[in-house]
Amino acid sequence: MYFKWGCLVWACLAVTGCASNAPVSDNQTSVTVNLLNSQGVKIGTAVLTEEKAGEGVKIQLKASKLSPGPHGFHIHETGQCTAPDFKSAGGHFNPHHKAHGKLNSNGAHAGDLDNIVADANGNAHSEQVAKGVTLAKGQPHSLFKSGGTSLVIHEGQDDLKTDPAGDSGKRVACGAIQS
Repeated sequence: MYFKWGCLVWACLAVTGCASNAPVSDNQTSVTVNLLNSQGVKIGTAVLTEEKAGEGVKIQLKASKLSPGPHGFHIHETGQCTAPDFKSAGGHFNPHHKAHGKLNSNGAHAGDLDNIVADANGNAHSEQVAKGVTLAKGQPHSLFKSGGTSLVIHEGQDDLKTDPAGDSGKRVACGAIQS
């Protein structure tokens, strides 16, 4: 009898574990963001996936049609991407009111990410974890906050310390993060 009940319990646990990528209540565990350039042409996608509790959001980016070299890459505070300058995306997502940059002793913004690097053909691939954010709705650091958030690629390299945006230049691509 123990063997039958024990197997039943393990089977129930295994089935529950398989559902770990499904939404819990009204919270999402992943979302795909389309990135558009200043002409409104899709140049890439980013898949955002909730990591284990409290560990942040994994961002898997694939982009093309960028100038070769490093580019600043950030989460911005508003879910609007009005071309051609994408200023509608606002500043970096910064719910804890920190300074910009991982190398700044008073930083970093929750939206500060590592630079991405485009190869000689303008293609960039990046996988990184944004530690200070979540996809869980209703949290102060949720990417699904009222008004939304967005991903922005800049024309130049982020120096990871200069406030407010790392001296990374104009915004060349943007994608609204929507639930």
